[in-house]
Order: sequence, then C-alpha cells, then structure tokens
Amino acid sequence: MTASPGSPGAVAAPSAGGTTSPDSSTNSRAGWLITLYAGGGEFCDGYILSIIGVALPLVTSAFQLGPGGAGLIGSASLVGMFAGGLAFGYVTDRIGRRKVYLAAIAAFIVLSALQYGADAAWQLVVLRFLMGVAIGADFAIAGTIAAEFAPERSRGPLMVVLVTMWSAGAAVAYAVGWLMLRGGLDDWRLLLASSAVPAAVVLLLRLRTPESPQWLLSQGRVEEARAVLRRMGGDIGTLVAPVRPAVTPRYSDIFRNGYGRRTLFVCLFWCCQLLPIYAITTYEPTILASFGLGEGTDSYLGAVAVQLFFVLGSLSGMLMVNRGRRALLLWSFGASVLPLAGLAAVADPPGWLVVLLFAVFGVTAFASQCLQALYPSELFPTEVRATANGFAAGVSRIGAAIGTFGAPVLLGHSTRLAMLVGAGIAAAGWLATLLLAPETRGLSLDEAAASDEPNSSLNPPVRSLATPTGTAASAASAPSTSSTHPTSSASSTEVTDLI
Repeated sequence: MTASPGSPGAVAAPSAGGTTSPDSSTNSRAGWLITLYAGGGEFCDGYILSIIGVALPLVTSAFQLGPGGAGLIGSASLVGMFAGGLAFGYVTDRIGRRKVYLAAIAAFIVLSALQYGADAAWQLVVLRFLMGVAIGADFAIAGTIAAEFAPERSRGPLMVVLVTMWSAGAAVAYAVGWLMLRGGLDDWRLLLASSAVPAAVVLLLRLRTPESPQWLLSQGRVEEARAVLRRMGGDIGTLVAPVRPAVTPRYSDIFRNGYGRRTLFVCLFWCCQLLPIYAITTYEPTILASFGLGEGTDSYLGAVAVQLFFVLGSLSGMLMVNRGRRALLLWSFGASVLPLAGLAAVADPPGWLVVLLFAVFGVTAFASQCLQALYPSELFPTEVRATANGFAAGVSRIGAAIGTFGAPVLLGHSTRLAMLVGAGIAAAGWLATLLLAPETRGLSLDEAAASDEPNSSLNPPVRSLATPTGTAASAASAPSTSSTHPTSSASSTEVTDLI
C-alpha cells in the first residue's frame, strides 16, 4: 500500500518503463537551460581547440618551428586534458559539481588572456597545457551535471545538444579566424586570446546553475536537495531518489564491482572517436589546402563549411540516440570508415569529391558524439560518475594527443596515408563497440548505472525524496515495514528526473 502523493512517506509508483518522470514544463525547461549552460563550456572547448588551427601557421612562422614543435604546441592542451580529466573528475565527486563547474570556465578566461602576452614557444606550450587541464575538468563535469538534471525521456536528445556545442564552437573559431585574417589582423596572440570572450559569457550564465540534487543526495544532504528542487520547480511529492549514507568515493571504484569492463569500453570508444576527429579539426585548413581546396585564408572558410557538416552530423544523433545507444555507435564507426578510406584511395580527387567525403565523415562520425557524454553518465553511479567521466575524458585525450602530434608528421609524408590511418582507427572503434558496448536505452540513471554485481555498495536502496530527513537517513540503513514506506514499492522504483 502506497501513501498518497505529497504525504511524508510517499513513494512514486513506477511508470511503464520502471521510472518516474515529472511532466511539468518547468522541469523540462530547467533541463534544457542547464544543458545549454553546460554546453557553453563545450562551445568554449571547441573554440579553444580549433582556434589554434588558425593561429598555428602564424605561430610556426613567428618562432620558426618545425613539424615537431608545431605538433607540441597543438597537442599540449590535449595532454593537459588528460591530467585535468583524471584529477578533477574525482575532485568533483568529492567536493560537489558546482565548484568545479564554475572554476573551470573561470580558468578559461584567465589563461586565454595570458596567451596574449606569450613571447616564446615554451610559454605557449605551458599555457596551452594549463588550458587543457581546465578543459579536462570541464569535460568531466559538463556531461555529468547535464545528465543529472535531465529527465530520462529527453536525456539522450539533451546530450546531443550538449556535444553539438563543441562543433559549433569550432565552426565559430574558424569563422573568426577567417574574418580576422581577411581583415588584415594576422596577430596570433589576438586569435588565441579571443577565446576569453565566449568564456566570460558562459561564466555569467553558469552562475545560475545550482548544485546537483543527485550529488547532494549521495552525500546524505536531503534537505538541500529538496530546496534545489523547490527552487527549480520540481514536484518533490512524487519523486523518489536513492538515499544513502554519505560515501567517500574511491578512484578504484570505477575498476571494481563490475565497473572495470565499462571503464575499458568508454575509454576505448572515446579514444577511437577523438583521434581522427582532433587530428582533422586541428589541421583542417592544412588538409583542405593539401587537396587543393582553397589557398591562404580561403582554406579557413572551407574549414567553416566542413564544421557545419559536423554540426549537422552531431544534431542527427538526436534522431537515433533513443533508438539504441549501441546501435548508433556501431553505425557511426562503421559508416565513418568509408569516407576516410575513399580519401585515401583516390589520388588527386576533385574538390567536389573532397567536400562530399568530408561532409559524409562529419555526419557519420559526429552522429554518435553525444555518447561521449551519455555513456559515462549512464554507466556509473552518482558517487563516481564525474570520476568516470573525467578518467575516460583524460584517457581519450591520449589518443587525441597522438592524433594531433602525429598528424603533421603523417601529412608531411602523405595526406592519403593520414586518411588511411584514420579509417583504421574508426574500424578499431567499431570492433571495440561490438565486443564491449552495453545498451542503456530507456533506463533511468540508477538502472543503467547499477552494477552487474548485486551486492555492490554502489547499488543504493531507493526511498522517496519527500521522506523527512530523519526517516530518510534511517531508511538508508534499514528497510521500513510501515505502510508509509512499503518495501515492495521502494525496491521497484528508481529516480532519474530530479529536475
């Protein structure tokens, strides 16, 4: 017997899918706004990591760098992302989402401005590395906080929007670079420092984001979670959530209790996605020019056009993500092999064919980019969700750094060879997905994140968020037998939709 909705011991009845989803427009609006604020960080990430592609030829000329030196500056931020993701994902799980969420974007502003005063190549390497640390921290938190505020039914589409912001930022970076160079402003310092502008806008927007109720509940801070829900317009009388004793997360948790295979999968697929994408994005103007598509600043305009296809490809994931995460990833990897193999196979392709094949690559490869935010957030519980996101983001940047550092070396030998290597990496990602990918479509965050080992300490009891604090605390350690806390209802109900 379940208490009436809104009563202190109410436990929401499960929906047909086994979850409870608030349908109010306020909740939906909050999910979209927080996703856009989180996506603002992704926009800045794409801008920062792409504007270097415009500035790098000028930097190379100014400091008389060879391919190795240019590759070091181009890949320094990716190495920093490795360190930032590994460190700050765990920090986020320990101290809360909001602190790191704001600190990362503030660091973008400061470090972007400092690049304007760099007068040696080693200074740029250091600054780009530190920017990478901040980006790695942002990658760890943005997908985590967006997923924790998103209603289950729209979590997939919202993650599509989140990740698409990266491509939008890259496209804007190339457009800004083209406009500046066409206008005679060939100052690489100004190009690199320009990323402070979008970062400042995003920081102002992010100030409105509260702490994640999911994280507050994982720390036993039920009253604070309730207060956030009231502020955001959530109906706490009909919501349930995992209420646990406060647990100190350990880094090793993402390798234990059945999560090791998931960690391996997320790292592998993310690496295989990013290695060719980052190499192509960073050196896109150079690659297009090597195919004879645009000379001088016109190659940057061509890069804008290609990035727009990347944006369209990323948005296309919205049509497929709720039909199956695993199927989308398999299709994306398999289909993206073909255009890269085509670019490798055809000697001296005409311009229209180069554009067509890059467009096909953009649509197919970027259609599954949302899974970089979605899979880590769904496969791991609240206590270690940001740790897993950060670890996977960091490890994946090893592949991205290899691609960015190695791309000028491969391009120096043959553009066709570089495209062939990219096709091989996409094929390896398809195989890893076939062997390791689970399906999480239609599951709440807690259902998807539940360990394969039923006795894992990270599989929580579930209680109503409307339960008084004292009762909730005791419920976390012992099941209730009263009519207002029926064991059968609690054990069958999960939460996904806090906002």
